[in-house]
Amino acid sequence: MEARRKRPAPGIRQWAQGFRGKGQIYAMLLPNIIMFSLLSIYPIIWVLKYMFYQYDKIHDPIFIGLDNFVRAFTRDPAFWQSVFNTLVYVGGKLIITLPISFLIAVILDKKFRGSRLVQSLVFMPTIMSAAVMSLIFYLILNPYSGSLNQILQTLKIVKAPVNWLSYQNAMFSVIVVGAWGAIGNYMVYFLAGLQAVPGEIYESASLDGINSWQKMWYITLPMLSPVLKTVIMLALINSFQDMQSIMVLTEGGPNNATNVMFLYVYRMFFPISATTDSASQFGYGAALSVISSAIVGVITLLYLRTTRKMDDIY
Repeated sequence: MEARRKRPAPGIRQWAQGFRGKGQIYAMLLPNIIMFSLLSIYPIIWVLKYMFYQYDKIHDPIFIGLDNFVRAFTRDPAFWQSVFNTLVYVGGKLIITLPISFLIAVILDKKFRGSRLVQSLVFMPTIMSAAVMSLIFYLILNPYSGSLNQILQTLKIVKAPVNWLSYQNAMFSVIVVGAWGAIGNYMVYFLAGLQAVPGEIYESASLDGINSWQKMWYITLPMLSPVLKTVIMLALINSFQDMQSIMVLTEGGPNNATNVMFLYVYRMFFPISATTDSASQFGYGAALSVISSAIVGVITLLYLRTTRKMDDIY
């Protein structure tokens, strides 16, 4: 008898047929997978390796164990000053951005004549380059030739030019610039949430004699609870990552007054004499990036745990 040919197992045959049928899908996903691996996975692995080394890209890496972390927690007060500056910046930006974004969304939800134009103008800063936007504000805030001081002096609001980027005013200035660039983004989220609220609910409330403030408190805010939680989380994470505008406006100065956490880490890899040593410190920068990411992660988890109670309230 002739030996029977061995047929491939059904599972393998089905897998091969499925792969041929979805070959185009896998081919389209492959560039994304490659770029994600190169730009996300590989840097994470690189950081996790070199945070245990003393490495400046000139000399060979030297394994030093946990000394980078010991240095961060015991011998680097400038880093913890940058953490404090980051918390001030994030808090100030959220306090300015979210109420204004929500107020503009409520106004635009009325759909008056020209509302689309206003919406486009408010959203326009979001699509601008942060570096270009910050450079424009640097010219506006210039204490001697800036247009802001000229307008304030013309209106007799101030008698002498104000140095908006001085030690006392720099943090307030970078917060305002950051908020100006973010208002349009969160306005769109709030507007989408408001437009999803059924109009019949407001009509029923009007028939019951509910005024506008009561509608806002008892209808709008509860209905916007999922959107509000998402917007706050996005605003929180994005604010922690902000550093481009600060780099252009102040470079972390004066005297580290605006030196935020990730800008400090960035300067460990690409140093300038104003904020760090003149040599790159890749190993220490990798350790600081892990600590910084852990701080952001802990704050985000605390926020997520806190927002669970919002569902019970509303």
